[in-house]
Formats: sequence, C-alpha cells, structure tokens
Amino acid sequence: MKVLGVDTSTMMATCAVLDNQRLLGEYSLNQEMTHSENLVPMIKEVLDNLNLHVSDIDLFGVGLGPGSFTGLRIGIATMKSFAHVFDKPIIGISTLEGLAFNLVHEGPIVPMIDARRNRVYTGIYKWEKGRLINILKPSIMEMDELLEMLNKDFSNIMINGNGAFIHQEKINSRLKDKANLSPINLNGCRASSIAELALLKVNEHNHYDYYNIVPEYLRESQAQRELRKRES
Repeated sequence: MKVLGVDTSTMMATCAVLDNQRLLGEYSLNQEMTHSENLVPMIKEVLDNLNLHVSDIDLFGVGLGPGSFTGLRIGIATMKSFAHVFDKPIIGISTLEGLAFNLVHEGPIVPMIDARRNRVYTGIYKWEKGRLINILKPSIMEMDELLEMLNKDFSNIMINGNGAFIHQEKINSRLKDKANLSPINLNGCRASSIAELALLKVNEHNHYDYYNIVPEYLRESQAQRELRKRES
C-alpha cells in the first residue's frame, strides 16, 4: 500500500511517500514561503522522482494540527481534494501525535508547538507495548503552567517541536536534569511519521469520509475571536 503523508501545521512543509514498511521519499522545507506556493510543487517533485502519480497513491495521511490556521487549511484541503478526485481513503493525524511518533523513548514524550504569547500546543505521550499512547490529551497551555506540571509529576522526559526550540532556555532552567530536547532531525514535523501513523490507523477506521477531516485548532482563530467580541 502506497501512502502519501503531508503536514503543514507549522512553517515546515513536509511530504513523504511510504510503500508499506519502506520510506520511498521525503521532502521537508522550512522557509518564509506560504504553503500554498510550495506544497503542491513539493508533492509533484517527490512523486515525479519516484515515477509515481497521485492516482498511484492508495492512502492519504494529513496532519490535522494544531498549528497555523492558514497552513492547516491549505494542507488539509489539498489532501481532501486528492482523496475526493481519486476516491481513496484519507486519515487525519494529530500533528502532536506525529511529533511524538518521531521519538523512541522509554519515558514521557512531550511535543510542543508554538502558540505564541508564551503558550504552546502540547500533549503527553508514552510508548507501551510498541504502541504510542496519549496520556494527556492535546491542549493549549501556558509554558509556566506546563513546566510546573512536568516538574512535579514526571521525569525522564523527552521534548520536541518548534515550541521546545523557542522555549529551550526556560525548559532547561526549570526542568534541569528531568528533561532532554530531541535531536534537530527529530525536532520538527515529519510527513513520514504522519504517513506511517495513517497506515497503522487505516484498519481502525470504519469509514474514510473526507468530509469528516477537519483541522484540530484547539482555539479560535483571531478573526473568529474578533467577530465574537463585536457580537457580544
């Protein structure tokens, strides 16, 4: 089964193709271009180099966020369009779960995606019997609150994500020997993780309706907040 995975929840645009247990190709780009400019050309370049077409893909996996509102809409709309046109299944994957899946670690894994204003999108995951288990559901938290909780209740922590990079001084200061930051190559969103999770989850789903694939924002967009203020 060939799987195309995509994530556009952060500044990192990433796409990958798996063929069952083999990674055929992966392309990640972190720059100031909008995902609307680079995502489809990235996908095309990867597929062209593999002598594949979108119609050859059996399953689509897409990162649902949380993260950039605009980026998520672009990535999800693109993959839903592919699934619709070629009548193929599509699986949505939490970007936080995708980040945690990058890491093989015995203790708790804490992915962090920057949510601005000293906040991060985060969750806590742990490997149990070869499966990644969510032990704290995805949420948005103040960094100080999160670090206090981690310092109190956990040890042997591994942290990754762009939020970890932004707040690394505070993490190192507050958690000290209780936590480590991931290597650079495992710190960002990887489409190969999204694709593999989609492959693992495909048999858990009874249907693959692209209409049900929606972003996991975890908070309202700025436009929605401003509209609610005007209406109140």
